[in-house]
Amino acid sequence: MAARRDFTRESLAAGVRAGDRRALARAITLVENSDPLAYEVVRDLYPETGRAYAIGITGPPGVGKSSLISALVRHVRDQDRTVGVISVDPSSPFTQGALLGDRIRLTDHFLDPEVFIRSMGTRGHLGGLAEATLQALLVLDAGGKDLVFLETVGTGQGEVEVIGIADTVVLVLMPGSGDSIQALKAGIMEIPDVIAINKMDHPAAKTMLNEVRSVLSLDKERAWKPPIVLTEAMRAEHVPELWEQVEAHRAFLESEGLLEEQRRKNLAGEVFAVASARAKAYLERAVADDPELRRLLDEVQSRALDPLTAVREILRKVFKLSGA
Repeated sequence: MAARRDFTRESLAAGVRAGDRRALARAITLVENSDPLAYEVVRDLYPETGRAYAIGITGPPGVGKSSLISALVRHVRDQDRTVGVISVDPSSPFTQGALLGDRIRLTDHFLDPEVFIRSMGTRGHLGGLAEATLQALLVLDAGGKDLVFLETVGTGQGEVEVIGIADTVVLVLMPGSGDSIQALKAGIMEIPDVIAINKMDHPAAKTMLNEVRSVLSLDKERAWKPPIVLTEAMRAEHVPELWEQVEAHRAFLESEGLLEEQRRKNLAGEVFAVASARAKAYLERAVADDPELRRLLDEVQSRALDPLTAVREILRKVFKLSGA
């Protein structure tokens, strides 16, 4: 295999296809850094993707997501399945710090050659973290991983975008946590396909189970009813049951012919999300570099011009859109 600095487009793509860890790491670093070589490599690999199953793991900070992923990885490795883990931290520019800090539980798997773990931060990526995560997922998919776990640190807009590319989304909650109750109130319950209430020994675990069940019962139209599993990640209790529910959701999607449809919809959504992010960045640069466009913003701020008129003028000049 080529030395790290000597990868070419062809050798890097070949290394990823072979599942070489150095090639996977290099390709994802290039993705994070918006390196042009990354786009070329992913373009070469893209026709060979679509085989990995992506599981999004989300929930408020501190509920034990990393411990739960570690236990799930151990469980699926016992089934001889290859695994990728992308731990996403939208709030921190220090991508390596997260891996050694709150993701310490995942270190149990670092020496397993069939498990590839990567922690990612924004790094100012042009298309946002969702774009970098999608590209990294495609790299691991092309690298032959059977399963890819996508972990996010919270349940904000950025995290929702990231897990929008997952096939099955697991929401992790913890009894006695104000954040978890807020998650219920904030409509987060529309996101998950499976719910894990971690730290099942907590006195309020059964109460929370009933609360979550009552919230879910309000959604009468959903064909798939998200199951709720009480877990204890540190002791791997009920982790096999949790994985059974993930597999049950996958079987449901496949039996109803929904998996391919959902993936098509998710990928289309990602195209629009990335295009929107890039268009926004382009607009901001264009306005910053053009005195006339900056004047329009000044007039809006001084209330001499209404916002929609300014929008029309900016789009007309930057994108040549006359009817905007």
